[in-house]
This record gives sequence, structure tokens and C-alpha cells, in this order.
Amino acid sequence: MAELLDRIVFDPAIRSGKPVIRGTRITVSDIFEYLAGGMTEEEILADFPDLSAEDVRAALAFAAARERRLFSA
Repeated sequence: MAELLDRIVFDPAIRSGKPVIRGTRITVSDIFEYLAGGMTEEEILADFPDLSAEDVRAALAFAAARERRLFSA
């Protein structure tokens, strides 16, 4: 999972420091919004050719890791 998380970067100069997919301006939350809106991974990849399937999985892995940190006792 560490390799996936390496795809997520934070840069104050890009999208106000929100977590983005490395080499893009696409935020993790953008990907979640597309998925929540009903887009499939294939549709997202077709609309955003700079993304890969691994980038979508990285966004999911990032969210899972964040949830673990927030709710670990």
C-alpha cells in the first residue's frame, strides 16, 4: 500500500495544499466525488487520461489510511 500512497502529494501551491494525485491537479476528493456521483473507474480514466487505475486505487487507499488514523483507539 505504501507504493500507492506515494502517488498522493501535498503542495501548498497546488489546489491550496489539498491531497492531489502526483503530477496532476486532481484532488483525492475530486475522485471521490466522481465515484459518489456514479462514475465508474473506467469513465473517470476516460475523462482524465492523466490518471491511471493505480491513481484511483491510491485515492481509496489514502481514504482508508485516513479513516484508520481518525478512528483508531
